[in-house]
Amino acid sequence: MMHAYSRITGNGIGGPSPPSSPLRSPRLRRGKGGRFQSGQPRTVFQRVSYAVLSLFLRRQGVFLFAPVIYISIMLIYMGTVSIDVVPIVRIRPPRGSIYRSPELYEKLRSFMDADNSSSSSDVLEIVWRHPYKGGEWKPCVNRSSAELPDTNGFIYVEANGGLNQQRTSIGNAVAVAGFLNATLVIPNFHYHSIWRDPSKFKDIYDEDHFINTLLNDVRVVNKIPEYLMERFDYNMSNVVNFKIKAWAPIQYYKDEVLPKLLEEQVIRISPFANRLSWDCPPEIQRLRCLANFEALKFSEPIASLADKLVARMKERSANSKGKYVAVHLRFEEDMVAFSCCVYDGGEQELQEMNEARERGWRGKFTRPGRIILPGTIRLEGKCPLTPLEVGLMLRGMGFGNNTAIYLASGKIYKAEKNMAPLQEMFPLLETKESLASAEELALFQNYSSRMAAIDYSVCLHSEVFVTTQGGNFPHFLMGHRRYLYGGHAKTIRPDKKKLALIFDNPHIGWKSFRLKLLNMRVHSDQKGVEQKRPNDSIYTFPCPDCMCRSDQPSDLRTLTAS
Repeated sequence: MMHAYSRITGNGIGGPSPPSSPLRSPRLRRGKGGRFQSGQPRTVFQRVSYAVLSLFLRRQGVFLFAPVIYISIMLIYMGTVSIDVVPIVRIRPPRGSIYRSPELYEKLRSFMDADNSSSSSDVLEIVWRHPYKGGEWKPCVNRSSAELPDTNGFIYVEANGGLNQQRTSIGNAVAVAGFLNATLVIPNFHYHSIWRDPSKFKDIYDEDHFINTLLNDVRVVNKIPEYLMERFDYNMSNVVNFKIKAWAPIQYYKDEVLPKLLEEQVIRISPFANRLSWDCPPEIQRLRCLANFEALKFSEPIASLADKLVARMKERSANSKGKYVAVHLRFEEDMVAFSCCVYDGGEQELQEMNEARERGWRGKFTRPGRIILPGTIRLEGKCPLTPLEVGLMLRGMGFGNNTAIYLASGKIYKAEKNMAPLQEMFPLLETKESLASAEELALFQNYSSRMAAIDYSVCLHSEVFVTTQGGNFPHFLMGHRRYLYGGHAKTIRPDKKKLALIFDNPHIGWKSFRLKLLNMRVHSDQKGVEQKRPNDSIYTFPCPDCMCRSDQPSDLRTLTAS
């Protein structure tokens, strides 16, 4: 009996069941747990593939297998590349570690030549603008008017080093002799294998002026009396020699040296460079000031030629009212070699520098374990500036090509090549060799200290002094210029760490370059009026030990000898 089809059934009974849903695949059947099963037997590969596919299709599988798939693809790719091919990794040296100044010059040269925003006269009028704190300074080193008591003995010192290191020794010897109430014998200059200058004291300094200036403060004589030399068989090597540690306090001389001086009547101190602390009582500082700034005057031949060269520089700088710029350039072969810096001379430069280092400092730079990093040296601002870099710096600071430049230096390394760009930037560049005739220089030609004394004098009277490498020469000049120019050194001391970065910036434009250098010039102006701190050299910072404020009376300090 047929029953009518009804959509509603009672209790699931009494009506036909709806047809079953079709299978998702004719080959798959749902098994236990809802899993599909194949109606036919499966191979092992099929089963593994199915398991992997099922896991991958799940959300967690994507995260699990993505790295595996990536690595597999990379392995397959690498399998198609020959193992002989090694990828090249290029690491650019840190900016500022490579000498690229010639490239910068080529880029900026046309802009530099087209910049007529300032003339030498304008810049030299405004270069020093920093106000003095509390007014200008004036020299106030007073000489004693009292008679000296009987001497405690004679002190003989050997001043070693170059011109200005010897100058340090002389000033310190005067201070020690005055403190011990001793008679100072004119210092002997030790012959050095580098400077190779046999000059004596009187060849460089006015000996009579030195003795007369110190007359009432320290006794100075040309030689030790005969009766004392007879005791030592006229041989200074028989005289007791004190080996004094560097930067010894003045009290050491009273405790250790004075008793021996009283006993022997003659003592010798060799070597004597840097054998007295900078931090001394006022009476010791006064003697140092008196010796360095008043008593030490160059000998007549040196002073006469120097005056002529200063006059000639002022003539050549008539367009800037006689004001000129002096540059102390240290780019001699030995300086370049000692710095261990690398420039643009390639293999030839490397070979020449290695040979120069071996000649001057045998084994010092090749000893085992020594590592030389030229790039690091440049980044630390310790590489000597090349003539090209000095020119770039000065042009960036606003000095036009009509600025008169006096160049103080020794023999420039590869001068023909290296000096050419500086002379292009500053056609009015002079040296002592170009200002003086061969006949005028003949008396000094083979004496490095006398030649340095001429440079010192011309630099001393310049409106602007530029130091490029440090050392005793610029340090003494800065102090002497402070002493003469109201407490201001009028010196440009460039920040060579910043310069290394600026000179190695391939994208810098002329305006940006000029702004950075102008800021550096302003910074030098601000630093020009620095005063002495306890451990600073009195020869570089004469304020306040050697100078007084303009509105203050001079303070006469008396020396109390022991």
